[in-house]
Amino acid sequence: MKRVWIWGIIGIVAIVAGAGTGFGWYVTRSLQPMPASETEQRISLPPGAGTGQLAAELESKGIIRSARVFTWYLKYKQEGGRFQAGEYAMKPGMSPDEIIEHLNQGDTVKEAGIRLTVPEGYTVRQIAEKLQQQEGVDLQQFMNLVQGYKGAEGSAAAQIPADASLRSRLEGYLFPETYEWKKGTSPQEMIETMTQELDKKLGQLPQDWKQTLAQRGLTVHQMLTLASLIEREVVVEDERALVSGVIHNRLKQGMPLQIDATVQYLFDKPKDRLFEKDLQIQSPYNTYLNKGLPPGPIASPSLASIKAAIYPAATKYLFYVTKKDGSKAHLFAETFEQHKKNIAESAKSAKP
Repeated sequence: MKRVWIWGIIGIVAIVAGAGTGFGWYVTRSLQPMPASETEQRISLPPGAGTGQLAAELESKGIIRSARVFTWYLKYKQEGGRFQAGEYAMKPGMSPDEIIEHLNQGDTVKEAGIRLTVPEGYTVRQIAEKLQQQEGVDLQQFMNLVQGYKGAEGSAAAQIPADASLRSRLEGYLFPETYEWKKGTSPQEMIETMTQELDKKLGQLPQDWKQTLAQRGLTVHQMLTLASLIEREVVVEDERALVSGVIHNRLKQGMPLQIDATVQYLFDKPKDRLFEKDLQIQSPYNTYLNKGLPPGPIASPSLASIKAAIYPAATKYLFYVTKKDGSKAHLFAETFEQHKKNIAESAKSAKP
């Protein structure tokens, strides 16, 4: 009888020991990360929510193996009190400690907003089309707002002349930059941001820029017009000041600028090639038919083009032609005879 009792005790101890080992394995296994995946899950932690509710969602979304064990682990680590409410992005494969750190840091998903990149040389219409494609902004509404926009006193936009021949009132005044707005931002607010950015950039120019403009007999509007021509003509960075010098020299001598980009501006979609009939289009923007600058900018100029418009290279060049070797660089000339030679040289360098 005594022997039976002893063996009973041994059996109970063995069962308890086995259960303890099994429980330890269960906890250890439950705290192992889930198989890694690139599938992102959104985890919501409302204000005032408990760790039990959080753990249940983590388990249901496949981020952890066991809500119960994760809750025990939080108590053991004395975590949960610093978790910040919000929506989180998590992926399977994160360890419990990584999840805890994520929640303590409050690394929540930022509210989706509006992000717009306006490339240098874009027109108002191209900006409107991009907003329509990306954000569903009504194109015609945007164009109407542009036409009716009145800049704040002291701003560059406030100096736009009342000229009926302007194709788009704010052409050249919506500065090319990457913008971020909150969802729900109105087109009017977007326009204001872009015009204000131009004012900020003008504030970065050398202190004598306004005085220099006055000495050259140019208004801010004319300067931006000239800068937009440079922007549309130049690809090679070092040529901005040279092209500006050519434009300034031709203006001084009363020569038509004969810039193709001013004719391209008359089309909603630029042409691959201009024909002679295109150069005969009757428009104040056509610098083949009209001397001087067009009524206004033909695109949004970069700060580099604005600087080049104010501070042109000191040169006697009156002509330039684009090289046809694929470099997008130009050949410059002081005389028409040299210009004709450059045209021939450019043609010879054309890639087959």
